[in-house]
Amino acid sequence: MKKIFLSLFILIASYIQVNAKDGYSIKAKFTDQKDTMVYLCNYYGKASNVYRVDSAKLNSNGEVTFKSAKKIVGGIYSILFYDRTTNVEFILNNGDDLSFETTRSNIYQSIVFKGTSENIDFYDYQRFLVKYGAEYQKIEGQLVLAKNKKDTTAVYEKLKVKGKELQDYRENIIAKKPTSFLAKLFNAVSEPEIPTVLPTNPDGTKDSLYPRNFYKGHFWDKYDFRDDRLIYSPLYESKLENYMSKLVIPTPDSVEKECDMILQKAKGMEETFKYSLWYLTLWTETSKIMGMDEAFVYLVENYYMKGLAPWTDSAQLAKYVDRARKIAPNMIGQPAMDIRMMDTSGINVLPLSAVKANYTILIFWSPTCGHCQKEMPIFDSLYKAALKKYNVKIYAVEADGETDKWKKFISDNKLGEGWVHVHDPNHTSNFRAFYDVYSTPTLYLLDENKVIRGKRIDHTNVLGLIEWLEKKKKTNK
Repeated sequence: MKKIFLSLFILIASYIQVNAKDGYSIKAKFTDQKDTMVYLCNYYGKASNVYRVDSAKLNSNGEVTFKSAKKIVGGIYSILFYDRTTNVEFILNNGDDLSFETTRSNIYQSIVFKGTSENIDFYDYQRFLVKYGAEYQKIEGQLVLAKNKKDTTAVYEKLKVKGKELQDYRENIIAKKPTSFLAKLFNAVSEPEIPTVLPTNPDGTKDSLYPRNFYKGHFWDKYDFRDDRLIYSPLYESKLENYMSKLVIPTPDSVEKECDMILQKAKGMEETFKYSLWYLTLWTETSKIMGMDEAFVYLVENYYMKGLAPWTDSAQLAKYVDRARKIAPNMIGQPAMDIRMMDTSGINVLPLSAVKANYTILIFWSPTCGHCQKEMPIFDSLYKAALKKYNVKIYAVEADGETDKWKKFISDNKLGEGWVHVHDPNHTSNFRAFYDVYSTPTLYLLDENKVIRGKRIDHTNVLGLIEWLEKKKKTNK
């Protein structure tokens, strides 16, 4: 009897495996549209990333079929009309056989899915959102009529109650169908519910940082990093952007730690890991926050150079490595590379290391650069008004070989006191490689030991940085 049962189990398992299909079949009918080109699309990471998967034409009955035998990850797909004014979104999983009928003019109210499908719940939710949104806006409009604080508070209380309706709707789906993709989507957009009672510090005061720390600590609790389908939805990047930009302390050490945490959560999931590493690399490389390039170098050295991004082609990998190697020598906290330059006479050599000052502003500029023409006189004024008292010197390097124009600009603008003007007529200093000079002006702030304390700065923030460093010195003492 056991042998018969085992044989039957094997046959059933084999049948399921043989008949399990990859890909998808999507049959759609638009009762008010025909003979029109449409596109099958999917999201990738965010709402603006919409990629065309396939194209077809509605027949004379308004019908279209999209089919593929290729395995997909799944996610939120859509049928987009040629003029890009209308699209029908739906949940698509690998192996799905979908069929629906709708009108282009009133998709949400008219769409009907045949058979069982997560999309029945998906569109029930869409219809709920339309009604909910109208009701919420109506209540919100009452704020204009509020005459006093009491009225305003009453409106906000109504909004709070209304907001709970949306939360309850989502939580009901999650409770009833916890393994559904719709539940995954609702969990992904959920916000941590912060306790209203603040804990007490040892000194008896209330911990005012607790709400923020709690929110950050539980930000990713309900996001399923083990489900790559979420990458094929418009949710992930906005959530990642909010976390990195609003909750992470903007210092290289902190960012590196958070990047490791996110990538560890995504480890083993091809699409989620790939998107996370790509986004974090771009975020650190293009950040306007001073010193964040150190985190970029960290990602290149610890992920790309260790073979953890196999999808990266050799050309892109070479670009990342080359960029990291250019940044590495001039990161904040590193000793500045010494450069030996000629002064305006063309006779005397003035090394950067020979400048005696509490702070040295190292500027690479060009007299024909429009931004430099504005920035240099401003720096001179700032030096006389505020920088001079901190024993600052400006080591200004002419970067483009415009010797005559360089000398004339210095003379015309009377850039004398506090300035050390140098250039490299024989191209022996290698300053572009040492200081990653790919545009002008490029500025660094060095301390008395010629250690880099600031980079990619300008006249708007150099004084504030020096004042902060001075304050830090006193605190350390």
